[in-house]
Amino acid sequence: MTVAVIIAGLLPILWGTGAGSEVMSRIAAPMIGGMITAPLLSLFIIPAAYKLIWLRRHKKSVS
Repeated sequence: MTVAVIIAGLLPILWGTGAGSEVMSRIAAPMIGGMITAPLLSLFIIPAAYKLIWLRRHKKSVS
């Protein structure tokens, strides 16, 4: 939920057309990208990597 609220707060900055919007949109775009990829990394990639490392270590100790 926190990620969704942060992204929702950054979208108006990204789509803004007022004074200084060029600079702010360049700041907001990578922040939105990071807020999308960080939870995906935490939920899928890190546990999968941990599982692979655990299996390799366990396999070596059994053999």
